[in-house]
Amino acid sequence: MTIASSRDTAKHKSHGRHSGHGMADTTTISLRKETKEILRKLGSKGQTYDEVIRELVEKASIKELDTHWNRILEEEEFIPLDEL
Repeated sequence: MTIASSRDTAKHKSHGRHSGHGMADTTTISLRKETKEILRKLGSKGQTYDEVIRELVEKASIKELDTHWNRILEEEEFIPLDEL
């Protein structure tokens, strides 16, 4: 995973590459050191914190949808199409 200092961030900006996305639209967020370490462990070599967080958000969204659909399947009554 890429750990970027302010010097590294400036370097990335000048290259204009970041997994197909420019670094121009970035912001800084505050994390506890232990949270940063968790993100580092979850990521793969060469993966940025942004990529790790986006992957986690995507997985959480998929899990939420899956839970929603499972609840519908368990609780809702369905009418077979041939009975409509």
